[in-house]
Amino acid sequence: MTANPLRPALRRTALAQVRRVTPVDVRSARLLVARVYREMERDFGVLAPPLALHSPAPELLAAGWLTLRETLVADGAAGRAAKEVAASAVSLANTCPYCVAVHTATVNALVRGHEAEAIAQDRFDDIADDRLRAVARWARDGAVRDTAAAHELPFPAEQAPELIGVTVVFHYLNRMVNVFLPDVPMPDGTPRAALPVVAKVLGTLMRRAARRPKPAGTSADLLPAAGLPADLAWAAGSPAIAGAFARAARAVEQGAREAVPPSVAELLPRLLRGWDGRPLGLDRTWLAEAVAELPPADRPAGRLALLVALASWQTDAETIDAYRAGAGTGADRTLIQLTAWAAFSAARQIGSWIPLADRSTAR
Repeated sequence: MTANPLRPALRRTALAQVRRVTPVDVRSARLLVARVYREMERDFGVLAPPLALHSPAPELLAAGWLTLRETLVADGAAGRAAKEVAASAVSLANTCPYCVAVHTATVNALVRGHEAEAIAQDRFDDIADDRLRAVARWARDGAVRDTAAAHELPFPAEQAPELIGVTVVFHYLNRMVNVFLPDVPMPDGTPRAALPVVAKVLGTLMRRAARRPKPAGTSADLLPAAGLPADLAWAAGSPAIAGAFARAARAVEQGAREAVPPSVAELLPRLLRGWDGRPLGLDRTWLAEAVAELPPADRPAGRLALLVALASWQTDAETIDAYRAGAGTGADRTLIQLTAWAAFSAARQIGSWIPLADRSTAR
């Protein structure tokens, strides 16, 4: 890969966006973190802050990169434009303006016309390409259980692991971004007028990376092999994607054993089983009622986990500070482990209710 003279400045800008934890600097990165950073810049085009924020917990950095690479980035059956449209539509559904800005910029770099603008403004009827319009609607509507059930897959069965995988990855990443990154892909204090320039640069770099060959499965050895959980069965049609999610799920669960109190580990999955995907609103009565059943010492962790999973845009400094107060040493690592587990739990739940490929009418 030819050295990009902008690379050092882009790295600094990327890491400066991360809030509430201190990401590993590129110059001091070693072993697993260093390898993921290199692969990210090579295959994705940039050091992506939504992934770099995981670097205090290297196994979770690798998990995030593996699942993003194998679904969105690696060569496969579905085109990159459709996958970027799905990522943008999910991000819109999750009120994640950061990810909408980044991925509509990539759509704009890959597809002629005004498709990116239509997606960003939730005007899906204005998407000219029939296939991209159907993918956008499917991805956005899949965030809610009953509307997901009403949609058949608007693509051939062999594309399902990639496109369902993209939606699951972005239901996860949107939640992490809402907690740890600003609303736009620029460091705090940067003038908003600079956003179009930043979006153009990001779109150009990601488009160039998208054009280079990226064989599936070449990053699998970042994490140990594991069995695919039943709720991720939609990934089974692609060995590379199934392997990535199996490895990632194991890493997330191992992190949870370090950071998540047993009472919280029981509460959140139970609530997710009864959740329909709809936003819970600004009133936090639901949150107070849910954590009231936890032991007092576990309530800060429970409050944070439930917000990340069910209303990530409401996660505030007060909630994080309350958790940190009892987290002790290594608070950045345990904060990432807890929030990653909560976000991934919600994303897995959403993925489990998307109708599988055998209901697709596409041929």
